[in-house]
Amino acid sequence: MKDVELKLISELIKNSRRSDRELAKAIGISQPTVSRVRLRLEKEGLIDYSAVPNLAKLGFEIIAIILGTRNFEKHSQSELPKATDFIKRHPNTIFVASGLGLGGDSLGISIHKNFAEYSKFMQELKAEWADIMNVGTFLISLKGNDVIQPLSFKSFADYLKKEEEPK
Repeated sequence: MKDVELKLISELIKNSRRSDRELAKAIGISQPTVSRVRLRLEKEGLIDYSAVPNLAKLGFEIIAIILGTRNFEKHSQSELPKATDFIKRHPNTIFVASGLGLGGDSLGISIHKNFAEYSKFMQELKAEWADIMNVGTFLISLKGNDVIQPLSFKSFADYLKKEEEPK
């Protein structure tokens, strides 16, 4: 990836509402170049735009990290539509992926207003997936002072800037 692309992505992560003129000034290139590069990055799917809400201020109390371990004798790729359907019916599920670690092979992240909502979600998850997958969770309370680094990509923008510097 080109240096100018990394710089633009970094600046957009920090504040995607800035004009191309402001971005050009911050990066040190022309406004037409920013417009052209931004459009290409959007078309190639390298960037997308979305607000990052303050979940606690919106009234959410829990982030659940769900670690699943599939029973491969009972679980096949044919279960993928079932998983997709479950996620569609539970829009508070913000991330799901296969992977490996801590004895599991899949991970999900969901957001809940309170423990009762989380409990209902888990009952539905286990009811549909108990014969296919063992599930464990790690709960994060958004109340109080437990959150050390709120959900944000701004520090990642600084990391990207370091990636572009000569080594």
